[in-house]
Amino acid sequence: MDLPVIDIEGIMSAIPHRYPFLLIDRMVNVKKGLSATGIKNVSVNENFFQGHFPGRPVMPGVLIIEAMAQTAAVLVVKTLGAEFEGKIVYFMTIDNAKFRRPVVPGDQLHINVEKERQRANVWKFRGVAKVDGVSVAEATFSAMIMG
Repeated sequence: MDLPVIDIEGIMSAIPHRYPFLLIDRMVNVKKGLSATGIKNVSVNENFFQGHFPGRPVMPGVLIIEAMAQTAAVLVVKTLGAEFEGKIVYFMTIDNAKFRRPVVPGDQLHINVEKERQRANVWKFRGVAKVDGVSVAEATFSAMIMG
């Protein structure tokens, strides 16, 4: 069964991340066990902009990758079911990360993740983050859910 939208409450029930480290606001196009799109509304009020960079705010690339991972983690939990809600999903690998252009306040990130494979509790994903349909970052990563 697909889930057309997961709101912030659904995200927070799935993963333990909270402000200031919850980096997705909603999810759309959720196809259980396959793919999903996370949405992050990038605001000038984000705490990381205070130091990255003063006078020229740019979202750190590692946080874009983290937003990919959070999108994938919610997909995994929603696929596996309620008994996995709140479990922690740990990074195992990050490969071929590329950053194409800066993400700045006012941008809306659309973070597409697609499962490449799954073996037991290890999942591998390909993620692409876009702003206005243009790729800003991409990576392949794997993670393990601890249950």
